[in-house]
Amino acid sequence: MSAKKDPSVWEGFRAFLMRGNVVDLAVAVVVGAAFTNIVNAVVKGVISPVVGAIGTQNLDHYSSCLSTSCKGAQGIQIMWGSVLGATLQFLITAAVVYFLMVLPMAKFLARQEARKKAREGTHEVIEVTELQVLKEIRDELVAQRGGGARAEYERR
Repeated sequence: MSAKKDPSVWEGFRAFLMRGNVVDLAVAVVVGAAFTNIVNAVVKGVISPVVGAIGTQNLDHYSSCLSTSCKGAQGIQIMWGSVLGATLQFLITAAVVYFLMVLPMAKFLARQEARKKAREGTHEVIEVTELQVLKEIRDELVAQRGGGARAEYERR
C-alpha cells in the first residue's frame, strides 16, 4: 500500500487562486467597477440634466395614498415615483452602455474579423496561384526532357 500525501489546504487554495478563471473574474470585477463609474458619470452629468429639462430630475416625491390620511408616518403610501425613477435610471444606463460601448465595440470587432478573413482569403489565393505556377514549371520541365521522361513521370 503506497502512502499518498494529500495536498495541504494552502496548496489547494493556491491552486484555486492560480486558475485562469478566478484571475479573469477578478479582473472583470475591477474593470466593471471602473466602467460603472464612467457610465454613472455620463448618466448623471449628461443624460439626467437633459431629462430634467423636460420634466423633473427627482421622481422620489411622487406617491399615492391608499388610506384616508397620509400625514407623516401614518397611512399607506405607494412610492411609485421611486420605482419609476429607478426604472428610468436603468433604461437610461442600459441605453448609454449599449449605444456608447457595446454597439461601437461590436462594429469594431466585426471589422477586425472581416479584415482577418480578407487576409486569409488573399493568402489562400496566393497559395493556389503558387501551386499552379509550380505545376506549370513541372510540365515545362517534363516537356523539355521529352516524351519518355513524361511517361515515366506519369507512372509514378
